[in-house]
Amino acid sequence: MRYRVNIHSSLQIASEAKVDSAGAAGGTVTKADQQLQEAVRLKSEGNACYREKRIRAAIGRYHRALLVLRSLDSAVTATLKGFSPQTPALTPQQEALLRSTQVDCYNNLAACLLQRECVDYARVQEYSLRVLQWRPGDVKALYRAGIATLELGDAHTARQYLTEASRGQPSDANVKRHLQRAEERLSSEYQREKALYKGMFGKQKEDTGEGGSGVTLK
Repeated sequence: MRYRVNIHSSLQIASEAKVDSAGAAGGTVTKADQQLQEAVRLKSEGNACYREKRIRAAIGRYHRALLVLRSLDSAVTATLKGFSPQTPALTPQQEALLRSTQVDCYNNLAACLLQRECVDYARVQEYSLRVLQWRPGDVKALYRAGIATLELGDAHTARQYLTEASRGQPSDANVKRHLQRAEERLSSEYQREKALYKGMFGKQKEDTGEGGSGVTLK
């Protein structure tokens, strides 16, 4: 099966409902809440564009969502301390929604890039590894990281990613197919190295003479 973008996660639905109910009950909706809602909205629009095969528009929405979230990410704001206004710390619920939305956007961006005619495999790999940094074992990210790494010429690491993905989706035909490609690539590389060394040792035998030391006496 083809891996699709993440439409919604239960975490996001619960978090959005919590923010909406707070506003309805007269609670305070903070600027962070508004930014998180904006990012989730942009991500949802990106998902709609992806379903409609409007890949370029989907990519734009995901990038905009990530840009909105960037100003809330403590990992980013910590490096800008002293250069920008201090923002209040996020609540655990806000932090969870932030990270979940970021992960989904990076995962979906990787999916979009793989749909393009000219695929930027380095960027696919980068986005997939970011997902795995925050959500280790994510099968979609492992699968896409495997494809990208294989296309970038590292069959050994690609096999590791795809093997791990196959553990999560053992019956997935696409995972099996790309894992087989990685195995075939490694086998081909091994045969080339074997032939190379065989040729080197064969030449060395010719230079030294069969059973000789290669030393000329005077």
